[in-house]
Amino acid sequence: MNDTKRIYELWHQYAKQRDVRNLIDLYTDNAVFESPLVPAVLDRTNGILKGKKEIEFFLQEGTKRRPNDLVKWFRTGEYLTNGSLLVWEYPRETDDGEQIDILELMRIENGLISQHRIYWGWKGCLQISKSLSKLI
Repeated sequence: MNDTKRIYELWHQYAKQRDVRNLIDLYTDNAVFESPLVPAVLDRTNGILKGKKEIEFFLQEGTKRRPNDLVKWFRTGEYLTNGSLLVWEYPRETDDGEQIDILELMRIENGLISQHRIYWGWKGCLQISKSLSKLI
């Protein structure tokens, strides 16, 4: 199995199971993580985390505070890659109603995630907008 396929499968599996220990092992030591959920969950003014220590803390807090029943982990099984860039979607529409809609974008280097950006769709943004509006 190639690196992007392995990361695509394992990241989803570990995140869904709240397995932070194995999830953080998928990242490089100096990885950069960006998400609007970072300031919504942590006491920060921006959504950028640098290094495994910061990312791991966020993942631990995020799994404790997983928003609600709109986190269904539905994927279509499709992803895009050029060998080093990996992209997939958790679409709003699922076979069982709606979920938080996000796009995962990862840069893979030597079999590990070196950059990870999460883009939120409108349904997801509605869920965290109150937390983020406090930062303005």
